[in-house]
Amino acid sequence: MESRKTDMPAAPSERPLDLPGRLLGSLPEPELLQDYQDWWGLQGSEVSAAVDRAGTPWLRQFDRFGRRIDQILFPSDYRGSLLKGYRNGAVWRFFEPDGIPAAFLLGYLISFYDPGLYCPYTVSLGTAVVLDKYGEPELRRRLLPKLLDRTEGVWQGATWFTEAKGGSDLGANVETVARRRGEHWHLTGEKYFASNIGAELAVVAARLPGAPPDVRGLGLFLVPRLWENGDLNYLVRRLKDKIATRSVPTGEVELKESKGWLLGEPEQGIYHILEVLNLSRVANAVASVAVTHRALAEARFFAQQRIAFGRPLSAQPLMARQIADREAQLQECFALAWEAVRRLNEVWRERPPFSERFHTFRLVAHLAKFWTAETAVQTAKWAMEVNGGMGVLAEYPVERWLREAMILAIWEGPAHRQILDGLEAMERKGAHRGLFRDLARVLPEEELKELDDGANRLLALPPVERESAAEPYFRRLAQAAGKGFLIRLGGKR
Repeated sequence: MESRKTDMPAAPSERPLDLPGRLLGSLPEPELLQDYQDWWGLQGSEVSAAVDRAGTPWLRQFDRFGRRIDQILFPSDYRGSLLKGYRNGAVWRFFEPDGIPAAFLLGYLISFYDPGLYCPYTVSLGTAVVLDKYGEPELRRRLLPKLLDRTEGVWQGATWFTEAKGGSDLGANVETVARRRGEHWHLTGEKYFASNIGAELAVVAARLPGAPPDVRGLGLFLVPRLWENGDLNYLVRRLKDKIATRSVPTGEVELKESKGWLLGEPEQGIYHILEVLNLSRVANAVASVAVTHRALAEARFFAQQRIAFGRPLSAQPLMARQIADREAQLQECFALAWEAVRRLNEVWRERPPFSERFHTFRLVAHLAKFWTAETAVQTAKWAMEVNGGMGVLAEYPVERWLREAMILAIWEGPAHRQILDGLEAMERKGAHRGLFRDLARVLPEEELKELDDGANRLLALPPVERESAAEPYFRRLAQAAGKGFLIRLGGKR
């Protein structure tokens, strides 16, 4: 019997680079980005959909002779899709002169189709950055080129901090310990949410001997998957069955006297860990905007095709207003995320003690991660509502974007973590003052004064009251910042 390909709904006409192109005016590496976008439209999106449908990858723990190998198995086309992003520069372009904007636009493009696939590049980049900044010269010479390789031999990185008790309070919850033995450190403990498991190198948070029992007692270590003799250096207990981001394997790692190298000075480990987290938060913001863009595109496409009461749904006054409001919010979120990219570009080479502009970057990164992730969830939920019953069916793409958005809201710290860390940057470092100086160029004087007065009132409260009252102000500040940075880009207010 002749088989016939099942009819699939037409893809939305909006493409991922349309929005950055409109707001930025011109794109870096335009031919590369356009070619990669075409590939996603023709091939990559089908591979991504197949990986999402397949669910959790398979862990092959032993070979046929009973030797432990802990091999992660994916559908056959997955590796090709993953390598294409590495070759195009999702990691290595970050280290090129003026390459950071193109690297993050690659991430935006990838996340429009598959935010889970952007995770391996993000954690590989975090691994490469701290190795480059804090690794010993010989270690950098040997290992950094492997992470920046442009061939199929490229190594992947990973960032493993979270343990079973949770990730927000690293000082209390990291129980992995590191002990110096000869030339190397040996780590023992367990990491409960280890994304990009199976990576050739991972940066790992561990407690130093004799150090304080809080975040000041943490060091950052580089741990290889295989040691120099070819033996496994860490074990994979199991893989997680997640609701989404299935294109990045996440599992539980067992460290049993796993050998590694200390990165940087022991007493500065928490600062190095936070550098990795802040870089990932910027990437998370970029991915969240891309998911918001995709969900809006799906909703707009359906509303234009669906005829209700004699005319397209998109022509109904309430729906037309909702689409316009969501489009405006999308633009503001893009401007806020892009400002985080711009500021990261300025400060990522800094080392402790950090400058005022670094702390302002921190605040912008917290605002961007918080607001873009919240917007992605709400927009994806709304897109399901626009699609009605079709929006909840797994055979169509809309429900996936809500699943993906829900994970982006949790990765790298949920909303309350971003609020508390942003509040700390304001209270201890005055990070809002630099932000207000920049916003003064684009926001009305009365609006800026309201933000300034609100910050002063909030910071003057006793600690318990300050924390409980922080969310409404943080939300207002994120929205104002997005609006101001959009004006600076020349977009609609």
